Amino acid sequence: MTESEAKNAIIRLFHVYRNYGTKNALVDVTLDIYKNEFLFISGPSGAGKTTLLKLLYFAEPASDGQILVDGMNLSRIPRKNVPFLRRIFGIVFQDYKLISTKTVYDNVALVLEAAGQNRRFIQKKVKSVLRTVGMEQRLHALPPSLSGGEQQRVAIARAVVGDPKIILADEPTGSLDADAAGFVFGLLKSFHTRGATVVIATHDRQLIQRSGGRVVHLNGGRLVETPAI
Repeated sequence: MTESEAKNAIIRLFHVYRNYGTKNALVDVTLDIYKNEFLFISGPSGAGKTTLLKLLYFAEPASDGQILVDGMNLSRIPRKNVPFLRRIFGIVFQDYKLISTKTVYDNVALVLEAAGQNRRFIQKKVKSVLRTVGMEQRLHALPPSLSGGEQQRVAIARAVVGDPKIILADEPTGSLDADAAGFVFGLLKSFHTRGATVVIATHDRQLIQRSGGRVVHLNGGRLVETPAI
């Protein structure tokens, strides 16, 4: 790797392991992810894709190795700084993780409330983002009343409302029909165009083919050669 490439990496992993007892979920993973990259992490179920994403936003610590995110070494970050680290990220979870008793508006607003933004700014920003994802007419709806595709749109709105540098999406189209999947993928591409680094964990070959982005492949917790798509 050249010096300029290293400087352009917003995430760097060096010989990263993640163990659960005697099980090796990730084994010796070394990877650079670049600023404003659209990257796919592919691989079958159980390959370690979700585990890798969790390590990046420090939901779990690495068992060994080093992870740098935007210049911060996660093995040395003080616990009090973890919330600030996580504001760099927008997370799109596989199962949405919306709060079922809160409205669409409130689910998205929570991110800005946690960051201490004022009420007027929150109202303007949340409505703007919901308009972008096509959910402005459902801002008072509760998540159980929404389709899977609509819930994923809300999840994306929540992920991007804080203007994160990095968007992590875990199987974002896994439970959606083709039309809903296409719309969700288009949203992720649009936020990438606006400057975000986007990392998608998926086993959806059609999604990967549609992108043209770089692909890295996990199998048994190890990075292997990029598969032919």
